[in-house]
Amino acid sequence: MASASSTSARSLFIESKMRLADRVQVNVNNIASLTRQIQRGSKSSEILIHAARNFAQQEYGLEMMESNLKKLSLIVNHLEYQMDSIDKSSAILEEVTEQVRSMQR
Repeated sequence: MASASSTSARSLFIESKMRLADRVQVNVNNIASLTRQIQRGSKSSEILIHAARNFAQQEYGLEMMESNLKKLSLIVNHLEYQMDSIDKSSAILEEVTEQVRSMQR
């Protein structure tokens, strides 16, 4: 009789172990489903993609602004050279004007 009760206890233990494993599997599946629903509901991946795109656009914009600033710097240098040239020419023009006046007297 001892063997019949031990066999019965073993089968009860195995059955409860299988039920527990089934319940654990169901809970894991439910958690995975809940996680997917939360992720879809929060749209976190869409937000991250949108933020990455905006960051990339900002980076491109900054590069363009840097390029434009370099071009403006070159233009300023050229304008300074032209201003120096105009100053020299006006000084020479004043000298020539004085020479013409002195020749007319």
